[in-house]
This record gives sequence, structure tokens and C-alpha cells, in this order.
Amino acid sequence: MSSKARQKGILEQLKAGEELSVKELADLFETSDITIRRDLVALSEKGLLVRTHGGAMLPESTSFHQKELRSNAAKASIGKLAASYVKTGDVVFMDCGSTVFQMCKHLRRLEKLTIITNSLPIVTELLGQPGFTINLAGGEIDAGRKAVHGSMALEHIARYTADKAFVGVDGFSLANGLSASGEKEASITLAMAQRAVQTYLLCDASKLEKDSYLQFANHGLYHHLVADKAAPTELLLSYKAAGISVMQ
Repeated sequence: MSSKARQKGILEQLKAGEELSVKELADLFETSDITIRRDLVALSEKGLLVRTHGGAMLPESTSFHQKELRSNAAKASIGKLAASYVKTGDVVFMDCGSTVFQMCKHLRRLEKLTIITNSLPIVTELLGQPGFTINLAGGEIDAGRKAVHGSMALEHIARYTADKAFVGVDGFSLANGLSASGEKEASITLAMAQRAVQTYLLCDASKLEKDSYLQFANHGLYHHLVADKAAPTELLLSYKAAGISVMQ
């Protein structure tokens, strides 16, 4: 099979599933892992897929809308818990993650709040709320993520200091720390965490002990892990034993 035909087949297979591993694709096309990795690099450079840790997914699989639909109950419970740590008068960073977005409706109880964000849905949800100041980072808009990214957004964030930062990740593991599906998401997370007094990492059970495409930070970046009740008890105990502050 030619590389062109195989790469076309890879894209067709990814359309049928959320994510496939290199091994799964190699077995399917009866070729080597190295050959598949080369195909994934070629397709990634054309913007036709996103490489993950050990595999690939279609770009739209990482969109805000798709993420919002997954594990919605878990995300809602995490968002509610995270919002309970915000006090009237706080200045907070909120990234563009779908779990962070779930905090919005629970923040309306506050009389005064300043939010610095790169998320268009958060702006839409809370704009006009009495007592709220919404500060949107400037820069290029990523239509799929409904968020602002790029060097201008990072420069904007670097001008401010917040009491708390609420951020999400695509992968979290005890061995490798925090990981993301791309550099844009990772850079925003780093920028917000570095300018906040306290950083809360919002992570549902599907992200735990999962390494995504780009490992970008160790456990020293954040102060608290906010997880949902579906997270395995033994796993959370191992995190606590390693000195990680777990909120559930």
C-alpha cells in the first residue's frame, strides 16, 4: 500500500473513533510502528490530525464543543467544587477548558469578581454579571477551541497577578506530570499558573494517569488537584502519599 493510500485510510479510521494508537494502526494496515509514526508526522504537519502520546486523533476531537460533551456530569461536579474556593473580591485566571467553564454558573453567587481569561464562552456566559469585571486576553482566536491564543495573549496574561488560577490539562500522571494536546494550550496554562498565588488543576477521572502529546510541567506548577468522585480511591491515595493536595 502506498503512503498516500495508507494516510487516507488512517484519516478514515480516525473519523470512526476518537483516538487510535500507533500499534492499533500498525496492526490494521499490516505495517511497522515506525511507518505509522512517519505517516502521523506527515498528516500532523498538514494539520489533518493531532498527535497524542502513542497515537493520534482528529483536530476537531479537541474542540471546545467536543470536550464539553464528554464526561459532562463529572465536569459539572468539578466545576461546582472549584467555584466554591473563589471568594468575593478575588482576581482569578480561568483558561479555556470545558471543565473550567463549568464554574461559571456557580460564580454568580459572588458580589464582586475579576476574571482574566482567554475563553470566549466564559466571556459570553458572565459578561454583564453585576459586580464582575471580565478581562479578555488579546490575540488570535482559535475558532475550534473558542479561545484566544498566541504570543499577544501570553504577553497580556503576564501583565497581571491573580489570587487564583483555574486551569485544565489533557493528561495528568504521577510519573510525568502535566501534558497537553498542543503547545498553545500548554503555554496558556503555564502563563496563568506562573502569575497566580494559588493554582487549581481541574481534572476529571478520564485524564488521570494519561499522558497526552506534550509533557510541559511537573507537579510543582500547581497547588491543588480538583478531581471528580469517579476517580479511583487508590489512585487518589497514591497522589496524596506523593504530597499532592487532592480536592474531591
